[in-house]
Amino acid sequence: MDLYMLLPTISTSFIVISAILVAIGWGLIIQGKRDAHKKVMIWGAVAALLFFVIYMSRTIFIGNTSWGGSDELKVYYQIFLIFHVTLASVAAVFGITTLVLGFKEKFAKHRKWGRVTATIWFITAITGVAVYILLYVLYPGGHTKPVWEVILGA
Repeated sequence: MDLYMLLPTISTSFIVISAILVAIGWGLIIQGKRDAHKKVMIWGAVAALLFFVIYMSRTIFIGNTSWGGSDELKVYYQIFLIFHVTLASVAAVFGITTLVLGFKEKFAKHRKWGRVTATIWFITAITGVAVYILLYVLYPGGHTKPVWEVILGA
């Protein structure tokens, strides 16, 4: 497995781990286990952060993977990708907000935000895995230039 396949596999794994930890954390708070909930949710956030660091590092230094499927399917993939990226961005902002509310012990607001954030995060994780499957399993494509090369005109 080369670097073009290894890093996306690792980063996607961190998103799945993050979603699993969020689900476990949700279950823990329902059971009234506040300390365990807090620890698991922090680890879920760490896993999401590791995804982001790996994804951005790959984008900046290696490049992304371009669509390898048919031109007829490309527009559907692009629409799906835009939906996923938008949802992931919203989930990130909501996630940070939910964490801050929890750390500030504003539990009523944290609870309301948390339900929405977790739901969006689950959808983001599922669509992220779908993007991975489309790009690396079903329709492997080529590779784009690293961002730093594009910026510097290399």
